[in-house]
Amino acid sequence: MRYLQNITTLKYNSEKCIGCGQCVEVCPHAVFAMNGKKAQLRDYNACMECGACKKNCPASAIEVREGVGCAYAIVLGKLRGTEPTCGGPAGESSCCG
Repeated sequence: MRYLQNITTLKYNSEKCIGCGQCVEVCPHAVFAMNGKKAQLRDYNACMECGACKKNCPASAIEVREGVGCAYAIVLGKLRGTEPTCGGPAGESSCCG
């Protein structure tokens, strides 16, 4: 599934990467790939903000507001003709608004 371009909260610091490959292994949408001894962002816009990469990165090279699903919320809001809701308290948008 493709989301809207450039809206994910994913941030990757290649300087902190130790090349363990955990992000590649756990990402359900193949956002990361190994490039030699470091991970690289293969498909930034495929990120669904699940947080698996961040939780499994021993070097803290990855930041993402896991569980917010902003990309999904924006797409769903457009399809439904409603404002996006990103997992905040009822009626409150935690990241999109």
